[in-house]
Amino acid sequence: MLRNGLLIAMVLMSAGVGVSGKAGELMAGAAAANLTADDSLVIGGGIGPHKSNGQEGELRATALVIQDPQGAKVALVECDVLMVNRDVLDRAAHAIEKATGVPFDNILINATHTHHAPTTVSIHGYRREEAFTQQVGDKVVEAAVAAHQRLTPVTMDFRLGEESSVGRNSRLLLSNGMIYWTGSQEDFVRPTGPFDPELPVWAFRRKDGSVEALMFNHSTHTIGSKKPGVRSPGFYGMAAQELEPELGGTVLFFEGASGSTHNLDLNGPEMTTRIKQAVLGALGKAKPRPVDVVRGIRKEVAIKVRDFDDAEDDAAVVAYEAHKIKDPKIAQFVVDIFRDMRKELMPLKGQERKTWVQAIRIGDTAVVGVPAEFFTVLGQDIKRRSPFRYTYVFELANDYIGYVPDHKGHELGGYQTWTGLHSFVPPGTGEMIVDEALSLLKTLHDEPRSTAQAR
Repeated sequence: MLRNGLLIAMVLMSAGVGVSGKAGELMAGAAAANLTADDSLVIGGGIGPHKSNGQEGELRATALVIQDPQGAKVALVECDVLMVNRDVLDRAAHAIEKATGVPFDNILINATHTHHAPTTVSIHGYRREEAFTQQVGDKVVEAAVAAHQRLTPVTMDFRLGEESSVGRNSRLLLSNGMIYWTGSQEDFVRPTGPFDPELPVWAFRRKDGSVEALMFNHSTHTIGSKKPGVRSPGFYGMAAQELEPELGGTVLFFEGASGSTHNLDLNGPEMTTRIKQAVLGALGKAKPRPVDVVRGIRKEVAIKVRDFDDAEDDAAVVAYEAHKIKDPKIAQFVVDIFRDMRKELMPLKGQERKTWVQAIRIGDTAVVGVPAEFFTVLGQDIKRRSPFRYTYVFELANDYIGYVPDHKGHELGGYQTWTGLHSFVPPGTGEMIVDEALSLLKTLHDEPRSTAQAR
């Protein structure tokens, strides 16, 4: 696997292509590698398989490599796909480490969670498109190697911006006590959790003031294309790509903790416009911040497939579909898909698997990589308890373990808690990940600079 990306990396190394720059300078480089897809591929993100007709923008793997004044490096890579399991992402990260010298622990690979790209996971009645999924791994390596080759002296500007209208908490209490997922919206009572409007922007400027890379983060499900029925990086990805000609550099979007937040009101073009305006507004107020150290740390943690009552889960799905979906054929189709997913999980009850929690320091800002569709309240808990003033969550990083709600979310129920390939970890998993992330952040924060700089 990873044949193309690794081949490019080895060619560059054997050719003696190096990185220029003076000791004691912050450096950064960014690059993108386009994914190839066509109308024959099943799209991920819906219930049951469907296909697209055409494409807008590019589906990409986009990488940012940062090197601190002591020579330590981190790599942040985002992919315009729904999510990716660690079998592909571990191989990609190891290939990046071999090709660039960026340590495995310092490499974060995130899915932007676009619901408009070929499926890279098996879920909701369809299997992952294997060749396309392996191509994603290849392109991750290709983008990271190209970004590493572009390392150039930079300064970093940062601003915590805001966009509060693109999305909201979508787990709305209905008048009958159910939690909203899809269907008619006439019986909303109130949201059951928060919406996070924070939109941090990092800009890495070359010595002439031009932008080498801009990175931003926001926390709404990436559902919404500018044109209907096409492959698309989604409104976040389209905003990033449309900003690039204006800024002159590579723009990366990293999905925040959005397991409980969606857009329920706006169309794709309007969401794209509002995100672009918010990014530019933050960039216009960004101020230089020193970056004396970059450092990453990962921890492998154990999760389990939860025990579940098949009849109880089935009753919840049947009741919701009967209440919200008028067409009985569509309702039965959804019920059958969830039954099939539970059947697949039944023999796996209690099975343990390992996944990643990660933290990366960029000067006095920090990002946390979690491998899930993480409930917003959990992401906010990390932010509020972090020893870093500026801390942001990048979900669907380095692996995929389904939706991860907080305890209250499990108690309330709803689609994100119905057992399936989309939701299978037990209550308490979210709080465990929060605690592990905070422990990693504390290590990065408290570590003597001399130790961090030596890594």
